[in-house]
Amino acid sequence: MTSVSYRRVSVGEHEVAYREAGPAQAPVLLLLHGFPSSSHMFRDLIPKLADRYRVIAPDLPGFGQTTVLPREQFAYTFDNLAQVVDGFTEQLGLTRYAIYVFDYGSPVGLRLALKHPERITAIVTQNGNAYEEGLSEGWNPIQAYWREPTPAHRDALRAFLAPEATLWQYTHGVADASRVSPDGYGLDNHYLVRPDAHEIQLDLFLDYASNVALYPQFQAYFRKHQPPLLAVWGRHDPFFLPAGAEAFKRDIDAAQVQFFDTGHFALETHAAEIADAIHGFLAKLA
Repeated sequence: MTSVSYRRVSVGEHEVAYREAGPAQAPVLLLLHGFPSSSHMFRDLIPKLADRYRVIAPDLPGFGQTTVLPREQFAYTFDNLAQVVDGFTEQLGLTRYAIYVFDYGSPVGLRLALKHPERITAIVTQNGNAYEEGLSEGWNPIQAYWREPTPAHRDALRAFLAPEATLWQYTHGVADASRVSPDGYGLDNHYLVRPDAHEIQLDLFLDYASNVALYPQFQAYFRKHQPPLLAVWGRHDPFFLPAGAEAFKRDIDAAQVQFFDTGHFALETHAAEIADAIHGFLAKLA
């Protein structure tokens, strides 16, 4: 049985909560979650990887059990999320690590790669987009907010924060929705009703434009450094299209792409298959 530890570490004014498992001296795999989840989304994956890797999964600022600072005290931008995660890796003494990036975790992790390319041993991207062709029409209301950040456009996005929207994210494109545990979307919805949570998420919706603006820099990093990359993608993701996964091959010569017959939260239904793919991918790099 794999033992998972639940810890906290101070990074500036944040108390970053994280899960950790695996041998202390093993190669490190840093797992970065997406919206609106937390490290809880990796609950099934961590035990399947911890036999060979030191697996570390923090909750991003504003998510999960990590400190939720008031918006007046901390600006919820992706640059700032990445800065906190960078500080988190420094606190844990992580100087070489692979990253598993999903959804919001992708622009956070790729910012770390831009800043510290020498630290990144490999990238596993699970529906973690870095190309404009990967953005579906589901982004249209958010892109309208980017173009005109008016109260009306902000309010139009509140529907994305409703409990039924979270459930839809988890189940859309899943062949058998009974395989999706209610624990994941139930916990996400619990966190989404905390004080100021909606305003924090709407701030991040607005700042997501900064990630798209960085796509050319991410792609230049791929071309220059050729990091080993495995894209494991839920084929029926309503937000990040398969074209976004295939696009990695354009910039990384040896990029590997594997699709699974599921939706956005692919680990809910295919954790075992994705773990097998990761093991096969990382074993070749050893």
